[in-house]
Amino acid sequence: MSDEGQADRPGRDDEEEHEPLEDVESSYEDDDEEDEDGLETVTIEISGLSLYTHHGVSEAEREIGQRLLIDLRLDVGESDATVTDRIEDTVDYGEVCQLVALVAQQRSYRTLERLCSAIADRLLSDFELDGVWVKASKPEPPIPLPVEDVSVEVWREAGE
Repeated sequence: MSDEGQADRPGRDDEEEHEPLEDVESSYEDDDEEDEDGLETVTIEISGLSLYTHHGVSEAEREIGQRLLIDLRLDVGESDATVTDRIEDTVDYGEVCQLVALVAQQRSYRTLERLCSAIADRLLSDFELDGVWVKASKPEPPIPLPVEDVSVEVWREAGE
């Protein structure tokens, strides 16, 4: 392509005014050093984890089972992953979902309160978290009146 064709392209006529790539990369390195002293706090949210479970007060709920929706908010606190971009430096939400499914499906609870508490306790014991919020919803609760769903929320902080 000739110089004339390049001059017609937007942004080509003022290339000298832009920082060379090396300078841009070094400015990111400077930012990384600043971030190491004051890492950002991280919260991970998981919404709508759908699990087939056997929880409930009635024998039928525990025997037949039903779908529950689980929402989670994990207070990770300061995370090196904001600087390193490495999964090893944060909480892997895929592993979180697997653990929640295990806890929710390995035994039957009568109340959603107890289920949420069991999930919160397990998450706090298996992952480095400052706190965890767990919400369990029954989209089709076995009650005689029409409702969209029934849910219970539990909030736990580490060390409680």
